[in-house]
Amino acid sequence: MNHKLSKITLAVISATAMSMSLSIQAQESSKQVKDDLEVIEVSGIRQSLTSALAEKRSASSLVEVIQAVDIGKLPDQNLAEVLENVTGIQITREAGVGTGVQIRGTNANRTEVNGVSTVGSGSGRSGISFEDVSAAIISGVEVIKSPEAKTIEGSVGATINLKTIRPLQLNEMLGSIRVQAEDSSLSTDGMTPRISGAWGDNWESDAGKFGVVFSGSYSEQDVTAFRPRVDRDNSVAADSGAASAQSFDFLPIQFLIQDYDNYEYETKNFAGTFEYAPNDNLKFFFDAVVNDQERRQESSRVQASGVSDLRNVSIPSEFETVNFGSLGGQNLGSIEAAVRGVIPVEDGDADPNLRFSSDTNSRITDSKIFRIGGQWQGENLFVSVEASTSRSDSSTPSFNTTLNFINPNVATNSSNENGTPFEYDLTGGALTFGIAQGEANAPTAAQLLDPANVVLRDVNQGQDRSENTEDAFRTDFTYYLDNMITSVDFGYRYSKTNSVSDQVRNNVGLRNLADSPTGNLFADILTAGPDNFNDADGRALYIRDFLLINPELASSDPDAVLAALNAAIEANNAITGSTRAPISSPTSQVNAFFDIDEETHALYAQANFEYGIFRGNFGARYLETEVTSLGNSVTQDGNGNEIVSQVTSKGDYDFFLPRFNVAANVSEDVLVRLGWSKDIRRPDFNDLSTSVTYSTSPNSAVSVGNSGLVPEEVTSFDISAEWYFAQAALVSVGYFHKTRTDLHVTQQVDPYEDPTTGYRDTTGPVCEDGGVFNPIADINVFGPTPGVGLCVPTRTTINDSGETTQEGIELAFQYDLSSFEDDLGWASGFGLLANYTYQEFSGGESIDTATSRANTVFALTTGIPDIDVSAKQPLIDLSENAYNVTFYYEKFGLSARARYTWREGYRSTDFGSTSSFPWGFPVVQEDRGQLNVGISYDVNEQLNIGVEAVNLTESEVSQSCVNEGALLCFQGLTDRRITFGMSYRF
Repeated sequence: MNHKLSKITLAVISATAMSMSLSIQAQESSKQVKDDLEVIEVSGIRQSLTSALAEKRSASSLVEVIQAVDIGKLPDQNLAEVLENVTGIQITREAGVGTGVQIRGTNANRTEVNGVSTVGSGSGRSGISFEDVSAAIISGVEVIKSPEAKTIEGSVGATINLKTIRPLQLNEMLGSIRVQAEDSSLSTDGMTPRISGAWGDNWESDAGKFGVVFSGSYSEQDVTAFRPRVDRDNSVAADSGAASAQSFDFLPIQFLIQDYDNYEYETKNFAGTFEYAPNDNLKFFFDAVVNDQERRQESSRVQASGVSDLRNVSIPSEFETVNFGSLGGQNLGSIEAAVRGVIPVEDGDADPNLRFSSDTNSRITDSKIFRIGGQWQGENLFVSVEASTSRSDSSTPSFNTTLNFINPNVATNSSNENGTPFEYDLTGGALTFGIAQGEANAPTAAQLLDPANVVLRDVNQGQDRSENTEDAFRTDFTYYLDNMITSVDFGYRYSKTNSVSDQVRNNVGLRNLADSPTGNLFADILTAGPDNFNDADGRALYIRDFLLINPELASSDPDAVLAALNAAIEANNAITGSTRAPISSPTSQVNAFFDIDEETHALYAQANFEYGIFRGNFGARYLETEVTSLGNSVTQDGNGNEIVSQVTSKGDYDFFLPRFNVAANVSEDVLVRLGWSKDIRRPDFNDLSTSVTYSTSPNSAVSVGNSGLVPEEVTSFDISAEWYFAQAALVSVGYFHKTRTDLHVTQQVDPYEDPTTGYRDTTGPVCEDGGVFNPIADINVFGPTPGVGLCVPTRTTINDSGETTQEGIELAFQYDLSSFEDDLGWASGFGLLANYTYQEFSGGESIDTATSRANTVFALTTGIPDIDVSAKQPLIDLSENAYNVTFYYEKFGLSARARYTWREGYRSTDFGSTSSFPWGFPVVQEDRGQLNVGISYDVNEQLNIGVEAVNLTESEVSQSCVNEGALLCFQGLTDRRITFGMSYRF
């Protein structure tokens, strides 16, 4: 071996060998000098950092590694937040909980467990959801940024490999248990429990060496977020002649919503491994990972609908100037926007409407990963054979309802809605609104909580099911050589992936007062909604008194709720003479079903080399994939009867993916890396399906699949320099560049809206001016009369015809003061980790276009009457700048860590309960930082106690429409979560 390791590096490897997966060659090199080195003893945080750096440095390609401080003790409770520690990784959160991971600006990544592909609970390709796996069962995380030929294809950003404990690597019996309780600052349900534990050992017998490890966890979590939203995407021109017109053009209030999101998690995780080595050359293994996730939603919404009908009547009392900036090369100018005022009840008492909704869009997921195989080490040949299966079965039960409030202080007509006055105050960067109590027709708290004053409006039921599986077989060979080419790897992998989606739904809308039972007919299932919407920011203006169909009951016993509503409908029919039929249970939507099979054969070969200061690998991966898609075609016969027939389509593709990695020790502790590779990203399964699903909302886009969608191709280049200047210390700088072709982008086509009335086409079945006719969508304010059926937006995933690039710079620093103990004493316990990422996206031909209503606004701001604003599509969830800094202290049994994470604003598709955007462009999630802290103390060698806090400063989320800092339209007020606990090691 010509590759020379420094003494610092060799000492690190010696001290942490049991927690690393070193190659056989590296193990031999370490063994030759092991006896001549002083082993550096490290523990706790330093042990995990030292081990991770050693593994990172010994790798031939660019990888990032995180090791657990102790079994079940990764840096964070949530795996997404664990990954946020890595340079180049940012995360997205839902109600404050990390759910999505972006690596180098993209969500297109893969997740493995012990090198086995995982499948997700939906139709995506990234694998298992991070919220489904407890960090307590994971001993380490490996992020492969620069793939080798043997790395499974399918990732654009990186491949994430979650690792569990290997029993034959244990030096002694392992036994630990951890008990915790978590408290959320916004939840009303009190503390929730967490418990995890692990046991493992190995022993020798005449038959060989055996080892076994079991780890498991049970956790409950209650998370809450308050999310107010205000739409101001319409206009009142100065010369409009409207009663509300000013001497200047302005944006009136269009829509108000008070969203209370609550998610209750119950997560059960198990990981087990059995290993058997009959002799030193042969080993067999079996791995099992089982996850059971129940994610129950018990959320509520209070909304003011029909506000747009008052835009020519309601006169704001205060305005702000909104500068839209530039988009697509067009300066959009500025305009005044309403920020304070009262929205009265219009003449005729019809609008604005006050509505109360309960949302129980839950998810129940059962996922399993099994792997069985064996390894044989000969004199010059290493052979590995394994079979694996990954599966995820999910159901998404939902029982969502909406009640209309019938204000007893104003007149009613045949419609099941009437007007309620509102006031709003958007000053100070807060979106606040409530009932205008100063108006003569404002309802009292008692009236708002009177069941006789609410009527049933919508019932949306669902029992959607999805099943995803991947069965794989692989065999890998390594042949060792005694020259510059140190070894040759080659192998074959077969995989069969299947995705089945069955939408089981029933959506019912009641629009006539005679058909809508009043709440006193189903009062037993009503409950007062949450009244603590001011807990997050102390706001004085909000709606605290309202009634809901009990979301907890709707989630736990939907049959009882349905029976109560049908009994109410029957009783109402007897009172009003209505012939309204009972609401039926959800049924399978034949036009939304798909069953897609994907069969792949992959071959790879790579040569591993080492010469002088250089080491690395080069090779290629070749794959052939065949796709079979089964779906339903729904047509009509001559009499108008529905005919359902199954349609099968097939397609195939193949790719040749060369890959190259080299590392050079340019000096004793400076390493330079270079990587170049090609990869692909397959389309999500639902993007391939031509199934169509309709919603009762007039704002939700109808997704239309694209069977002609082809995989993306990505060419990646990496170069980096790493300086390991001390034990557990690193300074690194890297540059990456990715070229993507056939990028998967979303194409949305919005229906035309009359600039004066705001009406859309309600006749169908063809939408001549864009969009698609949705026969069950509520007309709402988009037509002259109440009813269902109108043109709504369409959304389709297509391949971008242009080439796109992503490039960036990654900086990292890691250091502690442990080597200065004699000089600094107690202060030598301090350490620092920091990283910074800059990245940008360019190219592509796909564009987003403004809605017709938005173009009417831009005509006022620019003076261009026929303006049609468009912009190239951005890469969703990409922040140009991001950093995180971790300070830690570890000494005398005390371990403390504080991590501050910041990311710059980015374009997002997370816009509350709607899938479309009022202005036609993804919203901008503004800059945000978050502080997480933790402290623990070793009472003795076995017992540790500690406390952790997530989002200590309760940082809020702010979203702007059109451009960054332009028009505040959405907020997320998230909770602070504090976890107390203890762990005991046997």
